[in-house]
Amino acid sequence: MNLRERNLNSKEFFARKVDGYDKVHEKLLDTKKVVTDSLDQETLKVLDLGAGTGLELIYLFEKFPDARVTAIDITKEMLDEIRKRDFADKVTIVCGDFFEVDFGSSYDAVISTSALHHFSKEDKERLYKKVYDSLKENGQFINSDRVVNTQEEENDFHEFFKENFNIVPHCDTPLCVANEKEILENVGFKNIEIIDSSTNDDYKLIKCRKL
Repeated sequence: MNLRERNLNSKEFFARKVDGYDKVHEKLLDTKKVVTDSLDQETLKVLDLGAGTGLELIYLFEKFPDARVTAIDITKEMLDEIRKRDFADKVTIVCGDFFEVDFGSSYDAVISTSALHHFSKEDKERLYKKVYDSLKENGQFINSDRVVNTQEEENDFHEFFKENFNIVPHCDTPLCVANEKEILENVGFKNIEIIDSSTNDDYKLIKCRKL
């Protein structure tokens, strides 16, 4: 399964899961709130990658009521839920593949929660370069996501995916902490921190800047 096929698979999977998505992700709300808590006080222009139904934006707009967000997701049914929220007029919605759509530029911050753990190291480096290029100077990239601690764990997830993608409808393939940091350094990010983000041991908060 190549990258485009995998992204289309994710699109179809989440289209089927939209009705119960918020309930499932309520237990991960602390991994989403920590992203907003890490934003600079003057944050106004934000790009949200894998915005889904906009759960992470509820807290963001409570703290930054004047913010404007561009929300990108590959699944239209998910983005339709954002259109129902009371902050919908503050959100520009883009339905498409991260690797194909134009991100725009000059963002104060690019954020993501529970969305980027489906890519190989090579593909993620391409994606993080797009993130880097979309930020203004001193802009933040903040990602709360599933990360593993060792290369062995990463290899196990990726091997399971290769062997089972025709059987299991959706497989996570998180990278290890060392590889996440290496990719961020390769594309130019500075002040990189990868720390525990919540009570969920599988999640890390990844913070860095374009300097």
